[in-house]
Amino acid sequence: MSGPGGAARLRVAVVGAGMIGEVHRRAAVLAGAELAGVMASSPERSREAAAAWRTQAFGDIDAVAASDVDVVHICTPNSTHTPYVLRLLEAGKHVICEKPLATSTADAERMAVAAAEAGVVAAVPFVYRYHPLVREIRARRQAGEFGPWNLLHGSYLQDWLLSPDASSWRVDPAAGGASRAFGDIGSHWCDLVEWVSGERFTSLTAQTSITVPERPAGSGASFGGESSGDRVPVQTEDAAALLLRTGTGVLASATVSQVSAGRKNRLWFELDGALGSAVFDQENPEQIWLGGEEGSRLLVRDPAHGSAEQRRLSVLPGGHAQGYAQCFEAFVADTYDAVAGGKPEGLPTFQDGVRSARIVEAVLASAASGRWTEVGGGSLS
Repeated sequence: MSGPGGAARLRVAVVGAGMIGEVHRRAAVLAGAELAGVMASSPERSREAAAAWRTQAFGDIDAVAASDVDVVHICTPNSTHTPYVLRLLEAGKHVICEKPLATSTADAERMAVAAAEAGVVAAVPFVYRYHPLVREIRARRQAGEFGPWNLLHGSYLQDWLLSPDASSWRVDPAAGGASRAFGDIGSHWCDLVEWVSGERFTSLTAQTSITVPERPAGSGASFGGESSGDRVPVQTEDAAALLLRTGTGVLASATVSQVSAGRKNRLWFELDGALGSAVFDQENPEQIWLGGEEGSRLLVRDPAHGSAEQRRLSVLPGGHAQGYAQCFEAFVADTYDAVAGGKPEGLPTFQDGVRSARIVEAVLASAASGRWTEVGGGSLS
């Protein structure tokens, strides 16, 4: 089959059929790909998903690797990312792998090296980069509108684990990794703030807390509400607080929580510069706050004005709200463009996944020692 303009239509597979797997499936179809198959957590679940998605079921990751698909989306628990991705890279597949890329820095580095050696596109969905007004702030920073930064600060707050009866596979370190709240959502905040501000965090001091000491055991879906069953001790953090410094000496702070009542998905940052400031709130992504010494203003997304990237990503007219779904769709479309030989602006790759793993590692080390900790930054060669 062919895509727009007679170009070959990419064939893709989705590994993982939960909430985020459905997000990947929808974005893939909207980007013009052919959904060639799905692999879920069991053969039975794979058949159910295949029937719902009108595609074929893959029995295991070897079957996916042996197939003729071009791109594979990995949407499974974190502990499976490394073995699945390495098998697919060995088969020469392009890969989109959910974050965190791996549950250790060493594994993330192995995956990035393998992707480079395979010569394939390997992307990680740090999709908040794709909010049009995030691109607007970044473009204004590149143009020097804010001057040198004085302070970077913000938070990423959720409440889906507020109840002591809420749980999911993410709570279990064997499936989700040693860091939960920070590894899952703090990683997004750090990636976004580094990318927009142009700064790189080089050292940090962190504290974490477990506010719910026991939760139901099990492997339920994320954001799935309350669970039942035997209760087990919680080993991964519900919240984290950080102070950070960048390579240029700029101070930053971040608060991360999955137990903040009423906050559904509030990724918020403020970047304060010598000439002006900027604020973005993911729960209200259609406008940004721009501050100056003599006043402030709200800038509303408008495809007729602003930076080229803001206009490119504004797929709906002004006043017609865009959000997370459009970010994900743009990220997947850009990944497929890269597979076709394009060079889309700001595509997050496995290198960004390694960067995130190093920050997570530093957060855990600092929380354990109570000391300032350097963020590793060694080469991948």
